Amino acid sequence: MSNFIMSEYENKQVELIKDWEQQVPGVVSKGVGLLAKPAAWLVQKVVPQSAIKAALNAANGAGKKLADESDILRDGNVTTIEALRKLSLETSDRLANEVHNWAIGIATAEGGAAGVTGVAGIAVDVPAVLTLALRTIHKIGLCYGYRADTKEEQDFVLSILSAAGSNSQKEKTQALLALKTIEVVVQKQTWKEIERRAAQSAGKEFGIIAIKNLCKQLGINLTKRKALQVIPGVGAAVGAAVNADFLRDVGYAARRVYQKRWLEENGKWKESIDV
Repeated sequence: MSNFIMSEYENKQVELIKDWEQQVPGVVSKGVGLLAKPAAWLVQKVVPQSAIKAALNAANGAGKKLADESDILRDGNVTTIEALRKLSLETSDRLANEVHNWAIGIATAEGGAAGVTGVAGIAVDVPAVLTLALRTIHKIGLCYGYRADTKEEQDFVLSILSAAGSNSQKEKTQALLALKTIEVVVQKQTWKEIERRAAQSAGKEFGIIAIKNLCKQLGINLTKRKALQVIPGVGAAVGAAVNADFLRDVGYAARRVYQKRWLEENGKWKESIDV
């Protein structure tokens, strides 16, 4: 399977990555979806796809800026982020776990606060949780030695969000294939070409077709998750639980994707298109 001997720990992570890739998305049960149908309609009115598009456009840039590197460099005991690509997978996983847990805690607190105000809070909650989600993906990428400072790497981040927010196995498979395609493009480019394309894409909105699909997908996903948040008396508890669950999904998606990329780059994963 690999050019180098894999440790027991790395073999275990390979199995976990494969399990995650094959795991069928399950946002909420059909029963809960039917029960909350009127509330879901209300959520869609409060947070239409246009609002999600605006939030994503703002959140991806904000997420990158908020993903400070100093603590990763310190805790990883390295002088450059790129050095983490050649340390151990255990080191990167430890750093990513800390980032993931922090994000879940912040999401829980933010969701609980927004949930108190019911419907009105959702309009603020969705942009906030999307910013946190993208910040988490950017930050977890740093833990494995990867910055999202080019158009391709930013698309990579958005594809991870797509995998995390999938509503079906088909959507998840499409997201995984997009991730592989982007990774191949990045690997084939020279650093000079990457820098040139990054300069050209600076300040521009990312691909219109991709963003439309992602907005629609997240609109469905977040509507299902947040439908019960509008019910008086339970909004705070639901908001906290829903945001925590969403960031848990986002964090695991980022960790599995970047783990696989790290293993591939270190010659420890022979890719076979099986997603």
